[in-house]
Amino acid sequence: METPTVLIISEDADFSRRITARWQMERNVPTFTLLSGELWPRFAVDTFDVAIVGKLRRDLLSVVLEPLHSTAQPVFCVGYDAHTAQLIHDRWPRIAVLRASDCQETADWLETLVLAAAEAVHRSRAESRARAAELACSNLERQATLGRYMLEMRHNLNNALTSVLGNSDLLLLEPGSLSAQTRAQIETIRNMTLRIHEIMQRFSSLEKEMNVVAQQAVQDSGRSYAASAAN
Repeated sequence: METPTVLIISEDADFSRRITARWQMERNVPTFTLLSGELWPRFAVDTFDVAIVGKLRRDLLSVVLEPLHSTAQPVFCVGYDAHTAQLIHDRWPRIAVLRASDCQETADWLETLVLAAAEAVHRSRAESRARAAELACSNLERQATLGRYMLEMRHNLNNALTSVLGNSDLLLLEPGSLSAQTRAQIETIRNMTLRIHEIMQRFSSLEKEMNVVAQQAVQDSGRSYAASAAN
């Protein structure tokens, strides 16, 4: 899986530097994308795992936070006064705000921010993996349903193929009553029927092979469990 990306939007270069420097101390370090408020609208909103927004001018607040709020990714705002923090909470309730007063009164605000953002990155990646697994599972379920239907219809299809093949053979037993072109067409029908029959036989063989593999897996699992219990 690709390295997660943390988007940092701030007019203060030192703010971004402090966050990235502190994050280097963690075991898992993401990729950082650093932007100013003016550059943000040009950035694709779905190419990050977590966003951290430093203090911005009031005219940039809506420009930056509106598209961020519309994404599924977690967003943290840092360094805003009580009035602006309440405004952010009211207009964009999904965005977490660390107030300026909190930053001044709490010496470890950077620790809190990085730990919370790191946990959000971990959760975001876990949710992405879960969504990918659900999609893969859904695809497998659709394929399994189609496979079961084909196996269930195998008998009916074989009966239809037998009828086509039998009638083709009967027609070919009377060569004098058919033109060369018609006979060639009937032979083509017969040959294609045989090919379809071979494909259906392959489905039957695959079903048996898969059943053997499944039974072997169950037996191996049982032996492993018994061995672990004995130890």
